[in-house]
Amino acid sequence: MPWDRKPKYLAESVRRQPGGGFSDILMGFTPRRNTMERRGQKYHRERLGEALREEVETILEGELADPRIGLVNVSRVELAEDARSARIFVVVGGSEEEVDRTLEGLASAVGFIRHAVADRLHLRRAPELFFQLDRSPAYEARVHELLNRVKKHGP
Repeated sequence: MPWDRKPKYLAESVRRQPGGGFSDILMGFTPRRNTMERRGQKYHRERLGEALREEVETILEGELADPRIGLVNVSRVELAEDARSARIFVVVGGSEEEVDRTLEGLASAVGFIRHAVADRLHLRRAPELFFQLDRSPAYEARVHELLNRVKKHGP
C-alpha cells in the first residue's frame, strides 16, 4: 500500500462523520497546548528585559547625537512572550513640547538603538522596540500632594 494515499475505509469513515473532516479526528490525538509558561523561559525573559533596559539607557545617555532627545530615563521594559517585541517605558523631563520632541527623536532612532542592542547583547534577532511615555512618576507626585493636603487639614 503506498503511503501517499489514504486507505479507502478511512476516507469513507471520515466522509460519513457529520461535519467532520480528517483534522477533526486528529484533534483528539494532538497534545493540548500548556498555558503555563516554563519557569526557565520566564526568568530568561526577565533577565533579557533587564539587560535591554540597561543597554538602552546607556545608549540614550551618551551615544545619540539627536538634538531633539532631551533628558530621558528608562523606567521599565516589558517584553512580549515570544521576545520579538519590547515596550520601553521612558520618563522624560521638561515641558509637553520637549516630551513630544524627545519621543519623535526616539522614534527616529529606533533602528540605531535596536542594532546597537543586538550587537552588545549578542542577539540573533533583536526585539522590535516601541517607546512609550511613562507618566507614573507624575501620578505618584500628585497622589503624594493630595495625601499631604488631607493630612494638613485633617478630619
